Parts: sequence; structure tokens; C-alpha cells
Amino acid sequence: MTMMSPTPTKASAINGKLPICGNSPNCVSSQAEIHDKQHYVLPFEIKGNPRQAWAELKKAMIKQPRMVITHETHITLHAEATSLVFRFVDDINVLLDADAELIHIRSASRVGHSDFGVNRKRIEALRAELRKVGVVD
Repeated sequence: MTMMSPTPTKASAINGKLPICGNSPNCVSSQAEIHDKQHYVLPFEIKGNPRQAWAELKKAMIKQPRMVITHETHITLHAEATSLVFRFVDDINVLLDADAELIHIRSASRVGHSDFGVNRKRIEALRAELRKVGVVD
């Protein structure tokens, strides 16, 4: 029997909200409840020009191995990251809130229960890249 991946929505955000994380630990989001330690991750706090931070984020994402941006608008994007061995696909949803000087981000596995912290590590690696170029705190 072959397990089919659910078809993700290409919309990264609807009405300023990223998709909600389910109950499993294989999803992290900056829009999860702050007290939800399993799912919550800090948003990226922009230093300077939000458009520059957005451009740098896209550059950082494109440089990640096996990650491709599949859909984008001027304030949202959706990317897919494929694991090396088992070819599992994770969805990365991003939302620019220029007024609040924040980039909200969510990374979630499409299948399975645990991700061994891969989604959280992915977001923190992107944060580190953006800190190196000086566009987020």
C-alpha cells in the first residue's frame, strides 16, 4: 500500500494567518500560541527595510538543499523541502508583516508524526542566515 501525501495549499497565508499546526510535533509556527512550546517559534524580527529582509529570505531559502519556492506573492510564499533519503516533503509557509516589521514562518511535515526537530532546525538555520546579512535580529 502506498501512502499518498495530502495536497498542500499553495496559499501561504489567508487573511494574514498561516495554516494552523495540528496536534503532532512535526510542525512549528510563529503564529502558534506562545505558550505552545511544542509548536511555537519566534517570528523573524526585521531590522531595517522589510523588502530587503524579504529578498534576503528568498535568497536564503533558494540556497537550502532540496528546497524550492513553489508559489509567491509580494507578502507570502510557499516552499517545499524534500528529505534526502526517504523523499518526505515538508511545507514552508511565510508571511511578511511589513507594518509590524515581522516575518511569520511555519514549517511542517506532510506525513508522519515526529520530525526529530527538523522543521524547527530549518527555521533557526534560516534565521541564522538572515542574521549574518543583518536583516533580522
